[in-house]
Amino acid sequence: MSNKERIDRDKLEKFETFQAVIETLRGPAGCPWDKKQTHDSLKQYLVEECYELLETIEENDMPGLCEELGDLWLQIMLHAQIANENKEFTLGEVLQKINSKLIYRHPHVFGGKTAKDADEVALKWEELKEQEKPGNSSLLAGVPRNLPALAYSQSIQGRAAGVGFDWPSVDDIMDKLREEIAELRRADSHEEKVREFGDILFTLANIARRLDIELESALRQANARFSRRFNYIEETCRERGIEIKSLRLAEMDVLWDEAKKALE
Repeated sequence: MSNKERIDRDKLEKFETFQAVIETLRGPAGCPWDKKQTHDSLKQYLVEECYELLETIEENDMPGLCEELGDLWLQIMLHAQIANENKEFTLGEVLQKINSKLIYRHPHVFGGKTAKDADEVALKWEELKEQEKPGNSSLLAGVPRNLPALAYSQSIQGRAAGVGFDWPSVDDIMDKLREEIAELRRADSHEEKVREFGDILFTLANIARRLDIELESALRQANARFSRRFNYIEETCRERGIEIKSLRLAEMDVLWDEAKKALE
């Protein structure tokens, strides 16, 4: 059976068709690029697709989200197909594990237990996760070390807070932030400044967690706002025949305020 005959193009919405497409791409008569991929070589694409997906969510771009979910699914299916070929595990095992995990960690849905609200669900979820680990494992061991540093900081602080290691209130953390800023001002060596600046970022991550702010998302949005406003300044200068480098800071501030009003 040829590749064309194997793929039923009238059933493109079916999961079985997707499986067949991936198997064909990796098969003997498949695509040279797809066939040469490994778990390791695909890592960069998985990260890129995750960030592209996040961007569509933050921009409320539903057609884009639909497409990016498919691209992320492609990465998952390629890994599953490679694992199957290498006799490491099958797609069925992947599905069995995630279904079992979801059922086990939702006893209030599948096991006759109760949960009064989402906060209690989240707390129980973490408790059940801990029960699955060896007795001597760290609470922080399950946080991926390859996370962006700010996201990692927020995650490990959340894990510690789950067992009561937390500030009584967000105001206490704000006081700690002021203390850390003062220590940065007093730092003499570059090494001290690096350490104190790291403490400031760590404290900001804690504040974000307590205010239910997803730190990476907040910073990406701030970056996007800055880029839009600065692009506005550049475009305005071109339209007015102004060399941007010739502007004084005060003049740039006027254009910055103009950009904020125009783009908000």
